[in-house]
This record gives sequence, structure tokens and C-alpha cells, in this order.
Amino acid sequence: MILALCAALSVQGATIKTDVCIYGESASGVVAAIQSARLGKKTLLISKNNHVGGLATSGLTATDINRQDQVGGIAAEFYGRIWDHYIQPEVWRNQTREEFMLSSRKRTFTGKNDDREIQWVYESGVAERIMKEMLAEAGVEVLYNAPLDLENGASMRGGKIRSINLLNGTTVKAKMFIDCSYEGDLMAAAGVSHIIGRESTEQYGENLAGIRNFNFIATSPYLNGTDGELIPYVAPEMYGELGDGDHRTQAYCYRVTLTDDAENMIPIEKPENYNPALYEIVIRRFAAEPELQLKNIITFTPMPNRKTDTNHLDFFGASTGYAEGDYATRARMEQEHKDYAVGMLYCLGHDERVPEHIRQEMLRWGWPKDEFVDNGGFPHQIYVREARRMVGEMVMTQHNVQKSNRIPVEHSVGIGTYMMDCHYVSYVAGDGGVIIEGGIFTNTRPYAIDYYALTPKKAECQNLLVPVCLSASHVAYTTIRMEPTYMVLGQSAAVAAVQAIDGRCAVQDVDYPALRAKLEELGQFLTPSDKKVKHTQRVER
Repeated sequence: MILALCAALSVQGATIKTDVCIYGESASGVVAAIQSARLGKKTLLISKNNHVGGLATSGLTATDINRQDQVGGIAAEFYGRIWDHYIQPEVWRNQTREEFMLSSRKRTFTGKNDDREIQWVYESGVAERIMKEMLAEAGVEVLYNAPLDLENGASMRGGKIRSINLLNGTTVKAKMFIDCSYEGDLMAAAGVSHIIGRESTEQYGENLAGIRNFNFIATSPYLNGTDGELIPYVAPEMYGELGDGDHRTQAYCYRVTLTDDAENMIPIEKPENYNPALYEIVIRRFAAEPELQLKNIITFTPMPNRKTDTNHLDFFGASTGYAEGDYATRARMEQEHKDYAVGMLYCLGHDERVPEHIRQEMLRWGWPKDEFVDNGGFPHQIYVREARRMVGEMVMTQHNVQKSNRIPVEHSVGIGTYMMDCHYVSYVAGDGGVIIEGGIFTNTRPYAIDYYALTPKKAECQNLLVPVCLSASHVAYTTIRMEPTYMVLGQSAAVAAVQAIDGRCAVQDVDYPALRAKLEELGQFLTPSDKKVKHTQRVER
């Protein structure tokens, strides 16, 4: 029934003409498509699978939204619709709304805001239904199961994308394109400059850049405890000097949803490719630190109806090569990450070296029968925390987002608020133990994101905007890379695309004062505030 709400296209091998083409079914893509259509443009949203919403509808439901007062526009409208759903007593099947909000208070910045009537903790299936309703209401056409042809993805002429080619043989012609994929595939196909990995400290003068020793675990890196074969995915030695740049990316994972409701549970079974050696470091931590609790290994953030957003199933060292990989490579790596995640949960519940109290706690949990029903209760989207990053007209760096001595930007199209948060990159053998390399966990304060970080260099492409794999250093991206921020930037990109069409100009030549005025009219917040703003009215929806 939900699929019928969207104008889903089936045009394999055809040529589609539209005004604005959004490639990428992420939440940013959904919001961009809704905004473009609401402004009267014929709009096509292309999903590489049969879903919309990306991570926001695939397990990442404890939204990273520490400053909800700085999130406006369609993003706030979406979270308002989440509120409208959960205010209904009948949707609470096995707990009350009050019980849930009490359980989530310390894990999700209270989970809701009564003054604005928005809620940002939810179930994945609920969020995807709401997004599909919003797409249908706006009149967006959605093309499902249509990944880009990575070998011949974009046809260029005169510094513009004239058409893009999908793997199923479909060609899409549009006046403007917005790449909202997590991987930046359309941007790369158009020949736009980009980077994968980390810059050195010297490149932008960032003291948090490059290779970073973050922590140390006093355990042998060897499987047998003394020498010989290393534990899988432990690098044999440091691969550069501290502060050097490299091609590595922070760890990926799946944000799995679990439940302790026995009537809605599928048991966690041993994966076919189970390899207990992958969890050797975790097992040894239990022996060395008997006070460890399950929450010290993985985190169960409460979600409605006795479900969780489960984080920190990070597969250190296993994400390198994903961004530039072909679809077969990505599918293999996604399966490896799935096996790792399921194997970790199985290990914590069954390996006899795990303390009994932790095993018993883990065995309370299983897959929810009513989530991801087309995938056995497992999320459909891997958490690509960072892939390609554009090198555009302007590059956001640590200096634009850091807490003190900040260099403010001049052309705000959205506000970021989250801390600089880079999950670990690798385990490395060294110093008689295991070094954890790559983490950044540093507070910031609200900062503006510049419009020209969404635009390629004009000489490279004039009708493309990139709100997800935007132009930012690795350090700056660690705070920008949050789903609400992607949503805000997706809306701003759509408004800019429409103004570029109407003004018959390149995206780099859009009149910024007019863009800002329109964004503010649409409810975007563009001026960062250190003090929390008390809103006085319900979010429009």
C-alpha cells in the first residue's frame, strides 16, 4: 500500500526528461526532491534500491540532533510528523509513550521537544512511510532499483551534465542534478574533483588531521598471544607518521535494530561465515577488565515499542576501498560488515569466554519481526560514515567548525551543531599492544555551512550540487556528516537548483542574497546561535 503512495516509475531502457534529478535515496535526497517539487519543478528521485531514506530509515533512528532548535525547514517538518504519529496512543503496542520517553531521556537529548512538537527517535518503518507520504504529496516521481552506471554514468557537454546513465539502461536528462548519494557516485562520474581519506595536518593547517594515535589496549596483537599470525584486521605496523594524510576512512557499520519483545522477535543465529577470531580483542578486554558491561562494547539506545538503535558494531580497518569500489566490491564488503555485526552479537551471547552476565543480557535481544521485513529484520543500508568528499569552490575545514578561534563562513545555507565525531579507523600492532588509530571526539558549537561547499568548481560542472559528499576536509566532515544536517543541506541545494533554472545560470552564479531570503522564508535557520532558542510555535506541517 505504501508503495502506491509514491509515483514509482518503471521505465527500464527508456529516456526520462525532468527539471531536477536527485540521485540518491538518502534522507537528504528525499528532502531535496520534496523541496524541488514543491517549488513547481518536475522532479525525479532515483533510488539504487527499493527504499527511500537511507540511514534515517535503516536503523539510525536515534537522530544525532543535539541542537534541535537549529534545525528548520522540511527536516523539522519531518520530525514533526514523527511527533504526530507517536502522539497517538494506539501506535504504542507494548509500552506507553511516557514509559518510552523516560527510558530515552539520557540517551537521546530527551527524544522530543514539546514546544515545537517534534520527535526525533522513531522506528525505521514509520519514518520510511512518512517520507513516502511526503514525496507523494509533493508529486515527486521515484525511480527504484536504478543504480548509476559506474562505468559511463554521466554525459558531459559544455561544463554541464546533459544526462546520466543508469545500470538498467535508462537515461535521465535534466536541467539540474543533485548528488545525494553517500558515495558521491554521480559527482565522480561527472569528473568533479574529490578526495577519499584524510588530509595531512599541513594541507589545511588542521591539528586534528591525518593519522592519529587515539588509544591503547594492553593486549597482544597476535592470535596465539605471543607471535605469528596477527588478529584479523590488525595492521602489522603504523602506516605513516602522525599527522600524515592517507586514503583510509573511519569505520563503517550497520545500525541494527533489536527488540526484547519476545512476541516480536526473531532469534539471532550464528552467521554462515562466523569467524570468532574477529572478536578476539573484545574477548581479551573482558579478561583484562572484569568490570566491563555490555554497554561498554555496544550501545542500545531505546527506540519506541521496545526496540533499539544499536551502535558501535564498528568494523575497524574494513571500510577502505568501499567508496571507489564497483557494485560487486561493495556488495562483498557489505556482506562482510553484516557477517561482522551479526557475528559480534552472536559472540556476545554464546562465546563461553564472555562473562555470564553479559551473555544473559545479550540473549534478551533479537531481530524485530516488523522491521526490514524484506531482509529478515536486518537493515538494508550500510552506514557509510564517510566516502568521497568533493573539492569544490570552497572547502569547509576545521577552522570553520571548531569551538574557538573559528573562521566564520559568509554564505550560510544551514547550520551544523554536532561534535567532531570520527569513529576509529584501524587497529595497529605496536608498543607491545594494540593501538586504536583515527578517532576524533571533540566538542564544537553551532556553525554555518557555506553554500559554495555544495558547488563543484565552476570549470568542472555548472549544474550539479552535492549536499552529502560536500566539499569539506576529513576533520570538518566528522561533524557535518549527520542526517539532520544532510536533510537541511538537501533542501538548500534544491532551492538553489530551482533558482539556477529560473535564472538560467550556473549553480555557482546563483544570487546568494536571493537564495538566503528564500531559505529563510521556507523556515531554514541560517544564523548559528550558541544559546538554545526557545521556539514559540508548532512546526508547520
